[in-house]
Amino acid sequence: MKPILSCLLLVISLSLPTQTLANPVRPGGDTTTDKTGANAFSMPASNLSFEERLDFSVGNSFFRNPWVVAPATTDARDGLGPLFNTNACQSCHIKDGRGHPPEHAGDNAVSMLVRLSIPATAADLEFLKTQGVVPEPVYGGQLQDMAIPGAVPEGKLIIDYRAESVRLQGGALVELRHPILHIGDPGYGPLRPDTLLSARIAPPMIGLGLLEAITPADILVGEDADDSNGDGISGRANRVWDHTRQQTVLGRFGWKAGQPDLRQQNAGAFAGDMGLSSALFGADDCTLAQDCGRFPGAGEQEVTDTVLDAVTFYSRHLAVPARRNMEDPRVRQGEQLFLAAGCGSCHTPSYLTGEHGSPTLSRQRIYPYTDLLLHDMGEGLADNRPEFLADGREWRTPPLWGLGYAAEVAGGKAYYLHDGRARSLLEAVLWHGGEAERAKQTVIAMSDNERERLLAFLESL
Repeated sequence: MKPILSCLLLVISLSLPTQTLANPVRPGGDTTTDKTGANAFSMPASNLSFEERLDFSVGNSFFRNPWVVAPATTDARDGLGPLFNTNACQSCHIKDGRGHPPEHAGDNAVSMLVRLSIPATAADLEFLKTQGVVPEPVYGGQLQDMAIPGAVPEGKLIIDYRAESVRLQGGALVELRHPILHIGDPGYGPLRPDTLLSARIAPPMIGLGLLEAITPADILVGEDADDSNGDGISGRANRVWDHTRQQTVLGRFGWKAGQPDLRQQNAGAFAGDMGLSSALFGADDCTLAQDCGRFPGAGEQEVTDTVLDAVTFYSRHLAVPARRNMEDPRVRQGEQLFLAAGCGSCHTPSYLTGEHGSPTLSRQRIYPYTDLLLHDMGEGLADNRPEFLADGREWRTPPLWGLGYAAEVAGGKAYYLHDGRARSLLEAVLWHGGEAERAKQTVIAMSDNERERLLAFLESL
């Protein structure tokens, strides 16, 4: 973009009417916390009652404390494994924030997992209706790189990176890294050659109950699967199996919106990440070929309904921290650049939550910056692994609230996108493609000054 055109973009974007939002400094409405620093993501919703805060603390204890191998004197938290990725939820969701890929060769991928599946055939259609994917026959639906004594870990995630570069208007060169996944030391023989791999870091936990409280109608109104308005954005909802209601419903949680609600999301994590069964998932990810039934406690339900409900209450009521620096002119200008570039087409700024089982979460004006819909993000981000209706190029729009706290919560360094490939917010933007290609090119064509303001806005969230 020529300098005069870049200046024109800034003038046009700053002349756009600023959205009138009720109180965007409180992105979680009355649930918002004023906590800052490393524990900004670990606070209860501010409008919880004293009794509810006690329930929150109980859930936090099960979320934070490790599970152990059965049999044990700690019978409320025994039954770990035999195969697992971690022994505590907090190990992946570090301080209730996002995970990260292995940072050095030989590091354990403790806050990253790898989904496994094989291509479906016509014979799998009925199975796909309730499971969403066809698991690898021996290794199941998730690589579990740890095991209890006497069991064999499934393998080790190895990530190599291929460098790619993007040149920005003004001449700066940004180096991106494209992850290439390998499975080392497979413990049960080679994986099928056509196995599909998808690496996922743990997402932040804040505001999940508020996202759950958005009415389906308010999400579905944004669907435009055929791009009928011609704006290049064709978001669509995932439809997934609800194991409680025994029917197909709207998906909204997970990187591809593969889970309908937090209770099922948590039960799935207990089963896949820690090898713990519940009423919703009566079996973990072990397959017949791995002979997990020979270990003590096999066939027992390790996660009681009481524990699952406690963890679900906790995950529903983690508060979103208040925004910062909103009066900074750079932040205000950056917000208008964000909207002018079309980023708000997918990162929908605001919703009013509906009536929820928790009055704390009901009728709250919130600012998550997501539409909870699937979008084609281009070949660069594609994992080529379908999940229910999501295809191999589609991802659910992640919420942006809390971005400005990500590095603080992570201890100084945060990673972005589904597999943590992006080491900065600018890298994350530059990986956008597909439906977001036009927005990305707009950012590339901005002046350095404009990009700095756009990033200032994102860091204010």
